[in-house]
Amino acid sequence: MNFDGDAFISYSHVDNVELVEGHRGWVSNLHRALELRVGQLLGKPPHIWRDPKLKGNDDFEMTLVERLHKVATLVPVVSPRYVRSEWTLKELAAFCQAAREQGGIRFHDKVRVFKVLKTPVPLELHPPELQPLLGYEFFKVDEETGRVRELDEIFGPEAQREFWLKLDDLAHDICYLLEMLEQGGNAEAKVAAPESATVFLAETTSDLNEQRQALRRELQQHGFTVLPARQLPAVLSELKAAVREDLGRAQLAIHLIGRNYSLVPEGSTDSLLEIQNELAIEKQELSGLARLLWMPPNLETEDERQRRVIEHFRADSRTLCGADLLETFFEDLRSVVHDRLGQIEKERRAAPNARPPAKELLQVYMIYDRRDELHVAAWADSLFEKGLEVVRPVFEGDEAEIRDYHDENLRTCDAALIFYGAANECWLRRKLRELQKSAGYGRSKPAPLVGIALTAPRTGEKERFRTHEAMVIPQFEGFSPECLEPFMARLEG
Repeated sequence: MNFDGDAFISYSHVDNVELVEGHRGWVSNLHRALELRVGQLLGKPPHIWRDPKLKGNDDFEMTLVERLHKVATLVPVVSPRYVRSEWTLKELAAFCQAAREQGGIRFHDKVRVFKVLKTPVPLELHPPELQPLLGYEFFKVDEETGRVRELDEIFGPEAQREFWLKLDDLAHDICYLLEMLEQGGNAEAKVAAPESATVFLAETTSDLNEQRQALRRELQQHGFTVLPARQLPAVLSELKAAVREDLGRAQLAIHLIGRNYSLVPEGSTDSLLEIQNELAIEKQELSGLARLLWMPPNLETEDERQRRVIEHFRADSRTLCGADLLETFFEDLRSVVHDRLGQIEKERRAAPNARPPAKELLQVYMIYDRRDELHVAAWADSLFEKGLEVVRPVFEGDEAEIRDYHDENLRTCDAALIFYGAANECWLRRKLRELQKSAGYGRSKPAPLVGIALTAPRTGEKERFRTHEAMVIPQFEGFSPECLEPFMARLEG
């Protein structure tokens, strides 16, 4: 992919109004700082631009649409006005459409959109394209008053220091993606065989957010991959699937425990802190995972719920089995983390004769209505004989578990084959949308190849069916193995 621009800053112009006469607007400061820091990290001047004109009710200019097709990354500055602006939402939609035409909004495990949070906006009000993404918070919330203060130089040296710390995180992440895009095909080898370990740094509460961000920043600057790399879902089943996937890639899990009680996902009675810890224990018991738990010394809380959580972490034998609980200063935690990662790296390098990992089989997920279960058997047999790992849906069991299984298959499959048989077109379109949304739920692979098998009963609606989103395979008169040859050629090519 070749791009004319490195980044486009999308923003509402009210967010760039000067608060003090003679000072730059907030977005102008962000633009200047980002150009400076990205240029330092890349070693060459970057091309970062924004549209400074006030548009009012002007038509969405085709020149801007064309430029958005030629820019590598988008930096939306999210604010209450941004999410209500028709103009900014058009910019976002145009960039995402261009990205889909270029192979997807994700490049390997990175997203080409970097969400800057200028002021807090409830997640449900974010545009759907931005909801799954982690944001870079350029504001502070006073724990006592609840007041929000943007990170701006007019609020003093401390706010300016925090601004540059956040800016540095943003610049490093943009540079990493730009370098991957520039490497093109060679980036795949870099991602597939990383030199450094992967760390799961569990989400924590606001009272420890500064320490978590500092540790995340330090680990990334030392070359470690830090997960989660996206906004965790708010629904329990989706949350568990996302955390399990991240833990499956990690060699070390770190949990920071503070005085506040963390949020409770929809459908759960346990807090996010407890859920992440339980899933890390599950991963450790199944296949091994180094775990570190940390809390400040002499930690006390006025929240009875959190008091029970803290005591559980201190006394539960299952939690402590195979894990280190540190009640010490934050600097001590940083030292222990680096010692532990050094040990993990040493063990990995000390096994040169270990058997190379087996080549991963391509996985095809067959999606069909239960009424078509008997008719897809021949398809499944043929795909299996061609060397594919065939995954089918399940229809019996707990509803949440079935949904978890379905979402996991959407995230991990290399191809999906949807059967348009007994179900109607509305069902079919819904399954296509679910596949498209899988990127927002943590899919790290490229977008899957999608095929739609048109099977009996034959109807006029099916005969007229057309789509640019998938390969259409008509097979009204029964299954013929030859019909899969174009699908296999695309999948293996």
